[in-house]
Amino acid sequence: MTDAAEPNPPAEPVPAGPPVETAAVQEAATPVAAVADSDDALHRPSTEPTPARGTEGGLAHGTRVLITIAAAAIVFAGVWFARDILAPAAVAAVVVIIAHPVRRPLERRGWPSWLATTTVIVVAYLILAILGTLLVVASAQFIGMLPDYADELAATVQAVYDWLTSLGMTSEAAASAAAAIDPKTLLAFAAGVADAVLGAATAFFFVLAYVIFMAADASSLSRRDRVFGTAAADVIGARYFSGVRRYYVVNASFGLVVAVLDGLFLWWIGVPIPIVWAILAFVTNFIPNIGFVIGLIPPAVLALVVGGWPLALAVVAAYCVINVVLQVLVQPKFVSDAVGLSLTLTFFSVVFWTLVIGPIGAILCIPLTLLVRALLLEPDERSGPLRRLSGDPHAGSASTG
Repeated sequence: MTDAAEPNPPAEPVPAGPPVETAAVQEAATPVAAVADSDDALHRPSTEPTPARGTEGGLAHGTRVLITIAAAAIVFAGVWFARDILAPAAVAAVVVIIAHPVRRPLERRGWPSWLATTTVIVVAYLILAILGTLLVVASAQFIGMLPDYADELAATVQAVYDWLTSLGMTSEAAASAAAAIDPKTLLAFAAGVADAVLGAATAFFFVLAYVIFMAADASSLSRRDRVFGTAAADVIGARYFSGVRRYYVVNASFGLVVAVLDGLFLWWIGVPIPIVWAILAFVTNFIPNIGFVIGLIPPAVLALVVGGWPLALAVVAAYCVINVVLQVLVQPKFVSDAVGLSLTLTFFSVVFWTLVIGPIGAILCIPLTLLVRALLLEPDERSGPLRRLSGDPHAGSASTG
């Protein structure tokens, strides 16, 4: 008999779940599918609204410009209302800026801080005293001269009126033009000059007080490592102060030369009160662009009164030679680097600051414009185009952003 075959052993149960190779394939396919989904998402049109260009940081650029202009208009309107207080403060600030360098050599020699500050105040007072004396002497001479030449002025007014009507001008227009040198008009102008001098004398008290406080503050600030907090701000401040100082020192030097030459010429040809017109030439030298014309008109008119057209033309020719050569051709080369303002902005500054703070604004227009640029434009990295338009030679400087 043959033995019966043994039955086959039961098969072992197979574990559930995918084999190892299948799981690995699925894991490898997962990132591929994610990439494909993201690629499809890039090509699908977005249903979310896209922000308008220029509004990522808030308001649009045009809106910010309009808000800035509106804020500036409000600020300058406030300055206009407070001009009787702010104008003396501006004068005092400029005088202290000019006198402040006196402190450094004194402190290097061991002078105490309070004595150096007192010296700065004394120098500032001397500058103000000289200017005040010049204005008082000039106004007094001008007012005293008018009655002596009343008859000559009346005859000149009639001659100018006849000449204009002979050219075909209407009687009303000729009368209006001739009225500019009418004795009554000049007397009213002289009264206005006297009132202005009296008003300046009243404001002079505030200037003296401002000088004391500003000189003391300048002393404390100069002892700090960072006057304005950062190195970049100190660079801007130092450049502003040196620019203002150089502008007025150079203008005063050229103005003195121009005044002496003009006064000597007027005295030589016999124009009355040449000292007044010399002082006027000195003061108007601080008014950019139009100061030469302002200083020329009064002596030319007076020369017309006392000597006729030949003497008036001689005055005009001499002023053109002296003032144009020095003020227009030579002087700008010395102040262009310090000021760095375009001709258009310089002329606009004269008109604008005269409107805002009065006649003294014509003399202070350059430092005030430089101050606005130093405060608003120079610290801003995005203001390069505006600074270049203003004529700033340091617009590309990395130190100022």
